Amino acid sequence: MPKVSRETATLGGDFGPVLDRAEEFDGYHVNFTLFRENVDGTPLVKGLPNDMCQCPHWGYVVTGKVTFRFPDHDEVYEAGDAFYTPPGHIPLAHEPGSECVMFSPADEMRVTEAQILKNFRAMQTAEA
Repeated sequence: MPKVSRETATLGGDFGPVLDRAEEFDGYHVNFTLFRENVDGTPLVKGLPNDMCQCPHWGYVVTGKVTFRFPDHDEVYEAGDAFYTPPGHIPLAHEPGSECVMFSPADEMRVTEAQILKNFRAMQTAEA
């Protein structure tokens, strides 16, 4: 049976405000994500359908607090909470020091990550 830890994950990267370690197996993407700063994901998901993440995630908040925006409300998850975010959400706020583990369908996550990375790079270029 496959397994992964934050230390053994081979994907992801250090993106400054966010440290992401990830792995894929059996059609799923596993992320270990640490938020060093409060990150509003709104500009990062621009260009996805409805400018929202369309990839579902099942997760667990290890430390801190994270907030996701849905079309009709915001939802806050805190340390110790397991959660599900269906398609159509925005990662809105993450308390500095928050850490999450998330499981997502790999194909959908690749599409989402590609757009986020494209937007992240464009934001860095604009700041330079």
